[in-house]
Amino acid sequence: MKFDYPETKKVEVTDVLHGVEIKDNYRWLEDSSDPQVTAWDKAQNDFTESFLSKILFRDKLKDRLIKLMKVDQMSIPEKVLNGERILQYKKSTEDEKWVLYTQKNESSELEELLNPNKWTQDETLHYYTASRDGKYLVYGVSKGGNEDPVLKVMEIESREVLSDSVCGWMQYINDWMPDGSGFYYSCKPLKGEVPEGEEFYWPAVYYHKLGTDKNEDKKLYYDEKVKENWYSVQVTEDGKHLLLHKGQFYKNSIYFKELHGAEFKTLTGDFDAEYQAEFFGDKIFICTNKDAQNRKVYVADAISGYEQSKWKEIIPEKEYNLEGFKIINGQLYVTYLKNACSLIQIYDLKGNYIKDVCLPDVGSAGIWGRQKNSDVWLWFSSFTLPESIYKYDAEAGRATQYFMPAIDFRFFDYETEQVWYNSKDGTKVSMFIIKKIGTKPDKSTPCFMYAYGGFNISITPSFSSAYAIWLEAGGIVAVPNLRGGGEYGEEWHKAGMFEKKQNVFDDYIAAAEWMIANGYTCRDKLVMTGGSNGGLLIGAMITQRPDLMKALYCGVPLLDMIRYHKSMLANIWKEEYGSAEVEDQFKYILKYSPYQNVRPGIKYPAIIVTAGINDARVDPYHARKFVAALRDANASDNAILLQVQQSSGHGGGTQLSILAGQSADKMAFLMDQVGMNYKETK
Repeated sequence: MKFDYPETKKVEVTDVLHGVEIKDNYRWLEDSSDPQVTAWDKAQNDFTESFLSKILFRDKLKDRLIKLMKVDQMSIPEKVLNGERILQYKKSTEDEKWVLYTQKNESSELEELLNPNKWTQDETLHYYTASRDGKYLVYGVSKGGNEDPVLKVMEIESREVLSDSVCGWMQYINDWMPDGSGFYYSCKPLKGEVPEGEEFYWPAVYYHKLGTDKNEDKKLYYDEKVKENWYSVQVTEDGKHLLLHKGQFYKNSIYFKELHGAEFKTLTGDFDAEYQAEFFGDKIFICTNKDAQNRKVYVADAISGYEQSKWKEIIPEKEYNLEGFKIINGQLYVTYLKNACSLIQIYDLKGNYIKDVCLPDVGSAGIWGRQKNSDVWLWFSSFTLPESIYKYDAEAGRATQYFMPAIDFRFFDYETEQVWYNSKDGTKVSMFIIKKIGTKPDKSTPCFMYAYGGFNISITPSFSSAYAIWLEAGGIVAVPNLRGGGEYGEEWHKAGMFEKKQNVFDDYIAAAEWMIANGYTCRDKLVMTGGSNGGLLIGAMITQRPDLMKALYCGVPLLDMIRYHKSMLANIWKEEYGSAEVEDQFKYILKYSPYQNVRPGIKYPAIIVTAGINDARVDPYHARKFVAALRDANASDNAILLQVQQSSGHGGGTQLSILAGQSADKMAFLMDQVGMNYKETK
């Protein structure tokens, strides 16, 4: 059927870039402050709501998602560095938002410290950091899913919120002074302090002394020449040194000095690789991908041998990817990714292998602990196990479950297999397939595909309530590890960057073709999904292979790649995509940029595109312009929907009920398109 979409005017705009005319008739939709755009957004949301309200099982989906999500949850209990106080996030079945609790010590009662459920609806606790003695807490409060928190300071024992308050843009707490007299934070400038449109750049590191006005804060580091760099500082666990991190997207430099010393010393190369460093006594342990695409670990002497030429390699590069390390109780815990799943190994400080950490299953894991404390904590998740917490006994080599959320889902009815398929150029790509045990998918099986493929981000096994309801309804889930991600090291990432971005799209296309060719599903039962950089991926799917799938979900996407770098903080992503301002890069970007590759007369599949009005990373205009162009060009009767989510940022809503509603809308749309009628099966 043809749809009576809200009217969208065209205003002719033509740019000429490198001698090529680029038409942009929906440029007017870029201005979110324009009342016409606000009214247009509302009309789109009303239309989408009218469409979705006709899907009879939509409310049932939301109820089921709330049931899956509304469970008791908690984080690892973190003990402060130089004391007994413990801080821990928890969320009960009654909570919409996470609550921060504290204990004076392990044997004392848990007490509520900060409860955002008692704040206004759109306020949330963005992050927190306790002073080392557990006396003070500095925390960030953000609104509506934005990333613009206000920092506040609390005296923990009395719960008194002090007069110290730091306002700015995108502030992040770096670290406390060892004596709790103040803290370091990074902050971007207020409007008016820099040229208009550059408020997302020019960060600086400051030191705030408790009891003083923000205007007296000392600027520790600022670079007036490079606007895209980011900076942070870290006080070593022993309180003797201060580390300064200067970062770009995939490269960074590290400097250090004695805490009260005057001059920083150069530890690493100048933006020639990616580095992680941790001090332990007078030794510095460094992990880097310099001359090692899968990373390796060095040790250096902080006093006499910190120059790079004097580093000693202690853990060589392996065939699989080293993600990072942490010193806990005097040992090195090193986290690897092997075939896109976590592997944690323990080494002594000389680099001698001790043992593997025994994990509950094949999946994703992380480690937490202190340098001189015997407590070792693990978190673990897989496609068929929710994120759970374990306490690890290093001596016995055994992990004991501390907490697993009681989710009402039959986890052990489902299994995960990993397959490998050939992409267009013959590259082998891995993919996870999740299905019910004892079933054999066929061409009538609905298949939900999700992928990302960018920014060196690894997509590893984790439980998802969206996957759960798709599986309950009789479908299967497929998650390929596309090039551009970090699953197989820096070369895997580089194979999906810049002029090689098309490899990412080819990998996703090949994954879908493999699923169809091997009888797991068919075109009319296949949906493809992605968000953010994965939203760009979905834009490429619908413009390059509209015949391949039945429906798509495109979340908070980048879609106009000719202009993406001109808004918000997106200019820093030139390190991943390139820029249309550079002629050679313009040529390959234009070939795949979804907005510029919408063609009239094409029968496009059904799609729902979402944007967050408070998104600080991806401007909502990408979604607006793309939907307008698709509707104007579409020759099919398939629905093309837009949802501009209010009180939401890049990660969606801040409350459980809002997140569940947004997920229900997406899943109801996709299920309806492939003929599923959700009925919970247990």
